[in-house]
Amino acid sequence: MNILLTGASRGIGKAAADALTVAGHRVLGTSTKGGEGLIAADFSDPAAAGACWAEAERRLGRIDALVNNAGVYEAVADDAPEAEWQSSWARTLQVNLQAAADLSRLAIAHFRANGGGRIVNVASRAGYRGDSPQHWHYAASKAALIAVTKTIARGYAHEGVLAFAVAPGFTVTEMTEEYLASRGGEKVLADIPLGRVASAAEVGETIRWLATQAPASSTGSVIDVNGASYVR
Repeated sequence: MNILLTGASRGIGKAAADALTVAGHRVLGTSTKGGEGLIAADFSDPAAAGACWAEAERRLGRIDALVNNAGVYEAVADDAPEAEWQSSWARTLQVNLQAAADLSRLAIAHFRANGGGRIVNVASRAGYRGDSPQHWHYAASKAALIAVTKTIARGYAHEGVLAFAVAPGFTVTEMTEEYLASRGGEKVLADIPLGRVASAAEVGETIRWLATQAPASSTGSVIDVNGASYVR
């Protein structure tokens, strides 16, 4: 399969790219600044999704699956100045939600013309249980992404277009290892019945399965990877 995977340079995105590549699939990744084999795509720019998709089609030809993983997790205080509050919300919703929706819309048109395809959206536990008081916008973006996933699944399954989401909890990546070693890490672990955070590889393997092997009848599903820190 030919797969476009956003945010592929590190963390969950890199783990997913590695899992898909080992399984024999061709993965074209993106990162904000590009790099070897990667498309440069800064999704805070509203034009980036369209340009990214066009470049992916140019390089891959047919695309069989889209994985929307690129995202930001940036805090803003509820008593921040109005301009900062508005800017933070706009950036988070643009990167985490609008760009994913824009890419999904383009993918659906491509899939309908080519006999079907799959979309996997990387959401978050926060989309169901909320997040910290500094991350209203992040939780809102991920809840909306879950709703987009379910809407796509319901609307296009009859045309062979399948949509899934994965909702990780706290996940250990290069960016979180230092935090987990601090006092904050103790609080995180106390909230996880499994006793540890998920690894990026575990989330990456879930993405691989959804993008390539999950039964068609499971379209619309959201897979939790959070060590039972949130169950529903």
